[in-house]
Amino acid sequence: MTLCDLNELELPQLFATLVEGPQLDQLLDLAMLEDLGEQGDLTTRATVDPTRGVDAAIVARSSGILSGVGALDHFMRRHAGQLSWWWNLHDGDRVQSGEVVCRISGALAMLLPVERIMLNLLGRLSGVATSTAAHVAAVAGTNVRICDTRKTTPGHRALEKYAVRCGGGWLHRIGLFDAMLVKDNHIGVLDPDEMASRVVSAAREVRASSEVRFIEVEVDNLDQLAALIEVGSDVIDIVLLDNMPPDLLRQAVVQRDGNAPHLLLEASGGVTLEALPSIADSGIDRISVGALTHSVNQLDFGLDLL
Repeated sequence: MTLCDLNELELPQLFATLVEGPQLDQLLDLAMLEDLGEQGDLTTRATVDPTRGVDAAIVARSSGILSGVGALDHFMRRHAGQLSWWWNLHDGDRVQSGEVVCRISGALAMLLPVERIMLNLLGRLSGVATSTAAHVAAVAGTNVRICDTRKTTPGHRALEKYAVRCGGGWLHRIGLFDAMLVKDNHIGVLDPDEMASRVVSAAREVRASSEVRFIEVEVDNLDQLAALIEVGSDVIDIVLLDNMPPDLLRQAVVQRDGNAPHLLLEASGGVTLEALPSIADSGIDRISVGALTHSVNQLDFGLDLL
C-alpha cells in the first residue's frame, strides 16, 4: 500500500476494497438479530397480510450528503432479497429535504421488519458524510486535507470511514495494523534527541517487517519537530502537531519548509468547525478531526408508503 492508495479510489472501488466482506456481513446480521431476536417482528406478523404488495419510498427529511447506498444494497440483498429497489441518487450526492432517495416495491410484510435498520444505516452514514462536507467546505481555497481518526463506532469503522470519503474527507489510518503512529504515550518521557533516535530504530524495524501505508510521529513542541526534521527523508512521512495554536503551527510550517519540505504536517487536537479556517491558513497539509465520526447528528430519512 502507498500513502494515498485508498484515497485515490473512486467510491464504488473504495466500498468494495474497504467495506465489503465478512465483517460487513456479520454487522448486518447482528443488526437483524438485535431487532428481530428469535421471534421476529411480532407486530407485522400479527397485523399485515403476507400477500399484500406495496410501493414505498425512502424520503430525506433533511438536506445533506448521501452515504449508505452500497451498504443498503448489500443489506437488502442479504436480508430482503425478494424486494425490488431503485436508487435515484448515489453515495456522495447532495440530497435535499423532501427528495425521494430510493423507491422500493414488494411485500409489506418483508419491508417493515427491515425498515428501521435501513433508515438507521442511511441516517448514520449520511450524517458522517454531511458533517465531513461541512468541515471540508470550511477549508475551501486551501490545500488542506480533512482527515478522519479512529474515533469511530466499534464495529462500524469501515462504513464510517467510507462515509467520510463520501463527504470529501481523507482517510487516515484504518487501524493499528496499516500505519505506524507514534504518540506521546509511546515516547513522551524521552527528550527530543532520544525521541528521534527511538523513532528511527522503530520506523526501520516496522518498514523491514510490515506492509505499512505511512509512518507518523506526534509532537507537542517545536523542539521535538526540530529533532525529527534531522532524521532523514526515508524515515517518517508525517508529523502530527498536537494541540498547537495557529501561530505555533505557522512557526512549524516555516521550520519544515526550510529544512524538510518532504514532511507532511498534520494538526490535531480539539479541532472545531469554527477554528478550521485559522488552522488551515497556517500552511499545514492535513487536519485530523475526531468529530467527523464521534459527534455526528444523524441525517433524517423516512419510509413513506405510496
